[in-house]
Amino acid sequence: MNASELIDDLIANLTDWRGPTFASIRRIIHEADPDVVEEWKWMGTPVWSHDGIVCNANAFKDKVKLTFSQGASLADPDKLFNNGLTGKQWRAIDIYKDDKINERSLKVLIHDAVGYNHSRVQSTDRPHATRGNPKKKPEK
Repeated sequence: MNASELIDDLIANLTDWRGPTFASIRRIIHEADPDVVEEWKWMGTPVWSHDGIVCNANAFKDKVKLTFSQGASLADPDKLFNNGLTGKQWRAIDIYKDDKINERSLKVLIHDAVGYNHSRVQSTDRPHATRGNPKKKPEK
């Protein structure tokens, strides 16, 4: 099975409120960035990437957790992040049974995460960047 099929299967097996919540999150991610790529990492974690990891999601007994890999670098004016607030990189949104998802704000956050990833990829394309192939010398 490919990653999208594995995510479909995960959602189908979440027969309580977490299934529709997970499906909503997935829909919002795709609406915010139609070019996002679905991946399956870390032995069972749905991941959405575009120029790097944008976010991943996990279903727990009492919540669905949406984690942004570069959340600490993103503006969060609507205070969606409610977990991992003291970390240096990751930020998360814990969604509980009766929580309403602020779709507009979540789409903005996803769009900003993609933009952040894109800016990092562009910065590594410069000849003096440290990422990429360290053995390749910059062209003059």
